[in-house]
Amino acid sequence: MADIRYDDRVAIITGAGGGLGRQHALLLASRGAAIVVNDLGGNTDGTGSGHTMAELVCKEIEAAGGKAVPNYDSVTTPEGGEAITKTAIDNFGRVDIVINNAGILRDKSFANLEPENLDAVLDVHLRGAFFVTQPAFRVMKEQQYGRIVCTASAAGVFGNFGQTNYGAAKMGLVGLSNVLAVEGKKYNITSNVIAPLAKTRLTEDLLGPLGDKLQPEQIAGLVAYLVSEECTLTHEIFSVGGGRVARVFVGLAKGWVKGAGETPSIEEIRDNLTQIMDTEGYTIPTSAQDELMALGPILAG
Repeated sequence: MADIRYDDRVAIITGAGGGLGRQHALLLASRGAAIVVNDLGGNTDGTGSGHTMAELVCKEIEAAGGKAVPNYDSVTTPEGGEAITKTAIDNFGRVDIVINNAGILRDKSFANLEPENLDAVLDVHLRGAFFVTQPAFRVMKEQQYGRIVCTASAAGVFGNFGQTNYGAAKMGLVGLSNVLAVEGKKYNITSNVIAPLAKTRLTEDLLGPLGDKLQPEQIAGLVAYLVSEECTLTHEIFSVGGGRVARVFVGLAKGWVKGAGETPSIEEIRDNLTQIMDTEGYTIPTSAQDELMALGPILAG
């Protein structure tokens, strides 16, 4: 089979000055994509800024014969998101791919988490993905084509101590992506989520010696496939890292039914908990309507 390429495709990658984003940018550019390398150039906690990181990645891409432009706008405002898409349009005439990768960490146990550290993490991860993707999504609708990937985390999908702000933001990205998958379907726009395990500036202190076996370049292949024209998968979540790629999904169990339209009592919930918790015969809904449809036959008696 022929190699997957991205000739004439334009990708916006946030947080692309290092770590995962840099690897995504280098790989896509090596296969023909033009890249908007967005990076504020700040510290891992979101403070500070600088142009060096984005510029260096662009120089790497150009030295290898690829096309790239740097962008230093913050993802945390609607104006910043609009400016990032404008950079793509002004330089390359279109937007085909958005990879929401920008992130910061401000870890603290839940009891000690200050509101400002909740806001800062939500601003970059969740609101940032919203503000960047919305103007690009409008362009994609007009083009009748687009590919979106959001970078979540096991901290959101499964939970992790000391990361309530980060976990909430990352699971919020799953909800955002799921709705984009539903709304984008008729426009040939796909939206998927990755939950990567990799050693980056954000995680190197958390992973310890294990981090040496979790390199950021091990993530890029999956992301590149998900944003390819060949890939039609949408509404999916993938765990990826250390050479493994695995599907993660939200399943709906059959549950227990008292009766159509009847009200279960507290004691009935207790007494039927085993059946409620039983996962045998689960389904994987692809929208809220799927869940409603599963309830339809029960309500009809």
